[in-house]
Amino acid sequence: MDQLASIAARIADLRVTRHFGRVHSMQAGLIRVEGLNTHASVGDRVMISLQKMNVGGEVVGLAPRHVEVLPEGNTEGLSVGAEVELLFAPSIAPCDGWIGRIIDPLGQPLDGRPLPKGHEPRPYRREAPPAVRRKRLGGRLPTGFAVFDTLLPLVMGQRIGLFAGSGVGKSTLLSGLARGVEADVVVIAMIGERGRELREFVEKTLGPEGMMRAVIVAATSDRSPLIRRRCAWAAMAVAEHFRDQGRHVLFLADSITRFAEAHREIALAAGEPPSYRGFPPSVSNLIMALAERSGPGLEGTGDITGIFSVLVAGSDMDEPVADILRGTLDGHVVLDRTIAERGRFPAIDVVRSVSRSLPDAATSEENRLIGEARAALGAYSESELMIRAGLYSAGTDPRLDKAVKLFPQLEAFVTEKTTGIGESFTFLDRALRVPAQGRPVRTT
Repeated sequence: MDQLASIAARIADLRVTRHFGRVHSMQAGLIRVEGLNTHASVGDRVMISLQKMNVGGEVVGLAPRHVEVLPEGNTEGLSVGAEVELLFAPSIAPCDGWIGRIIDPLGQPLDGRPLPKGHEPRPYRREAPPAVRRKRLGGRLPTGFAVFDTLLPLVMGQRIGLFAGSGVGKSTLLSGLARGVEADVVVIAMIGERGRELREFVEKTLGPEGMMRAVIVAATSDRSPLIRRRCAWAAMAVAEHFRDQGRHVLFLADSITRFAEAHREIALAAGEPPSYRGFPPSVSNLIMALAERSGPGLEGTGDITGIFSVLVAGSDMDEPVADILRGTLDGHVVLDRTIAERGRFPAIDVVRSVSRSLPDAATSEENRLIGEARAALGAYSESELMIRAGLYSAGTDPRLDKAVKLFPQLEAFVTEKTTGIGESFTFLDRALRVPAQGRPVRTT
């Protein structure tokens, strides 16, 4: 039946009529095409052909006598008069056969094997579910990490951000969450990643066990900004397909910063002025619209639990993309380079991180333990420079005295990997016990 549905979908894609135009001119990376202006719409795809050369493109502007097309690939050798076919608005048709596969943002396989096609084509961009009809956040999800099971809980349908600089362990943490979080399907958007990292991520970081329930949508850094931007939309459309089937989907995007940068290139080429520290005004709505598509679904459907990574240069949490996303999501996790440099992974700065699922996601006793741990870490963080400089004198502040004694245990606790939420709180309870005088601090 699945094969028949796939064949029916391909037959439905056949067009009775085809529309063609010609390249009129090229300037500043934009191709002007005549003959399509009465049929094309902004966002439509086209295929430019000249002898053996075929280059895709997207309509980014309309004029009375021509359309403006931004190419998806190299245009070297392209000349005036080249044939341009209008492909209209693109769509993607996921199905269960995509699980365990690697695809590109156009729905083509990247692993060298045939890819089945679903019977329900989906647009890349669509509205989020109606706000008043969406479910509330669901129950707490085990993650395999003690810090996420306790201090930074993740619940079904929640959307959190991972904010980190390059080389701080962001991808490793994402792969750990992809393996550890309970979900029916994991959809991973690899936006603008280095080409050599794709196979390493699949085979080594994610592993065969993680791939068994994953769909990876990848657009490497050498692809055009149109393809890199479409990568996030394609992955979200795949996640929505499984959500509408009633499944719980874990959506991982790495990274939203590259998604925004790809949009910046497209918007500037189309004539939109930069205004937000180099980003065009439309980038705010672009990011928020993508994030809103994740989250709890309607009654009778599943949920999309979203984890969005953000590259922050120099740990600047106020840079535009980080600022936009932090105000949109239900929590943010900050990875700190100084923590990574002292060898603690995951390098989470718990004091600067927050999960907005609290306090509802925990019991009163669990909230007490969380509050006690955060208070101790906060007190130590406030006086860390003084402590490390040897200026701290024991007995001056009882609250700080306790924080200093607990810090090694809490530092070790953040690195713990567990098999369940109950075990995570057991570890937290032990970490909050002040060690006896002269007794060595527990480490794991």
